[in-house]
Amino acid sequence: QGVNGHIEMAHAFDHCGFEAVDVHMSDLMTGRQTLESFEALAACGGFSYGDVLGAGAGWARSILFNEALSEMFEAFFAREDTISLGICNGCQMMAQLAPLIPGAGHFKPMVRNQSQQFEARLTLATLPESRSVLLRDLQGTRFPIAVAHGEGRFQHSESEIQALTSSNLTSLVYTDDQGHPETRYPGNPNGSACGLAGLCSEDGRVTIMMPHPERVVLRSQLSFAPTGTSSVTPWMGLFDNAWRFVTGH
Repeated sequence: QGVNGHIEMAHAFDHCGFEAVDVHMSDLMTGRQTLESFEALAACGGFSYGDVLGAGAGWARSILFNEALSEMFEAFFAREDTISLGICNGCQMMAQLAPLIPGAGHFKPMVRNQSQQFEARLTLATLPESRSVLLRDLQGTRFPIAVAHGEGRFQHSESEIQALTSSNLTSLVYTDDQGHPETRYPGNPNGSACGLAGLCSEDGRVTIMMPHPERVVLRSQLSFAPTGTSSVTPWMGLFDNAWRFVTGH
């Protein structure tokens, strides 16, 4: 149990200019750390709190049911100079922190994959037009991405997703090789309607997604790449955009 995607996440942020700090929930609970000095928050993948009460639920409730932590996270999300990224287990957790996040009323908890099993592989995903500040100028990018989850299905209906897409509130979509939303297994690993794989808040400062971009930011992490291509993949652009946001570039 516990988060296990922090090393790849820290590498991606460090590569773009950040100084990543590994903050445990116990650090926040005891006051050894607070969120006041941070401008970016990344909630990583793994199995926090052993996924007690459902994936991400124990982690989320350790915040929601702790008055001091709830106020700390709410204040962080409200600051207009901050960005937040939730990946996989972090996505599951942040979806349940929606009451603390401005403009996140459309976030819902993830549920069990339709396959009723843990799914881990590379699949294809596309970045749509999105309000997410982390995805600025990346729309239309279609590239392999890692997935590793057992409860990654978004509960939104097709009509809800169409409305979110029209409002540019989706952040990632599972697609086929023609760029069409993938509804079939295994390209769509969990059965989410319309291939939905991620969302963002209304102001674009909070982005959540079930796949792992941090696990495929380097060409060497892929099974194949054409000769002469860059040493980094298009997914590094997400972390570059995070740096541009906090530095004002």
